[in-house]
Amino acid sequence: MQERIVRAIAGTLILLSILLAIYVHVNWLFLAGFVAVNLIQSSITKWCLLNDILTKLGVPK
Repeated sequence: MQERIVRAIAGTLILLSILLAIYVHVNWLFLAGFVAVNLIQSSITKWCLLNDILTKLGVPK
């Protein structure tokens, strides 16, 4: 369950940053880059801060 939530949030943030970059300011692409770097980091280290937050909120794994 947590993995699906993490993927949904990551995808939403990337799409949101692209839309904001198109309609507001190009610097919003840094948000997409930040999300991408976090996805790469979590694939290497097998640790994700959002998973820890969801666990503390009581979301089942």
